[in-house]
Amino acid sequence: MDFTVAALALIVFLPVMAFTAALVRLGSPGPIFFRQKRMGRHGREFTLFKFRSMCPKKGSNSSITVSGDARITPVGALLRRYKLDELPQFWNVLRGDMCLVGPRPKLPHHEALHMACRPGITGAATLAFRKEEEFLSEIPEDQLETFYELFVKPAKAHLDLEYMRTASFSSDLEIVWRTATACLFSADDSLAESAEVITQYESTRSAAPEGKYSSISIGHLIAAQRTYSSGLNQEL
Repeated sequence: MDFTVAALALIVFLPVMAFTAALVRLGSPGPIFFRQKRMGRHGREFTLFKFRSMCPKKGSNSSITVSGDARITPVGALLRRYKLDELPQFWNVLRGDMCLVGPRPKLPHHEALHMACRPGITGAATLAFRKEEEFLSEIPEDQLETFYELFVKPAKAHLDLEYMRTASFSSDLEIVWRTATACLFSADDSLAESAEVITQYESTRSAAPEGKYSSISIGHLIAAQRTYSSGLNQEL
């Protein structure tokens, strides 16, 4: 099914992809496609394809991207908002590197989760953190790496593990539908959902050793949850 849907998607979106490629080429210097090694099923590395949305020579060298990052090009900001930069990954699905729904593929040197299934274009964690860049922009730059490592990555890994444990055809269809609607319509509760997922995960963890979490990071997590609490998404 993944192969058939990916083939149809590439045909249907071919005009959009051609127009997007032209925008990327004319919008800033650099290649049309962004290529990066990622970890796939059972630890197999593959090359992930995206439309380039950043200028790597600008801004910081951080692997974490936030809203307003100087590396994001004007065209790239538009592509990232509507997830158009992800369209080339249907080619990854066609190649058998990825599937439509599953955990997002990680960088090989960051991969701590052994995936028994192929990584996906979208998934439960992708949906919960679909506005991750805006969410992380609320965290001070000097706390960003720590906050991401201690809160965001474990919460994502937990969602990925739950997906691999409970995935079904109907749940995959629901994720695909929610992804499509999220790309077209911007929901006000998206940021609240990220904060809620992290908070729920942290509440289920065993007590951490004293001093593990920085007070600033925790303070900003609480602040984010309060800021967005009026729009909490009850679906997760």
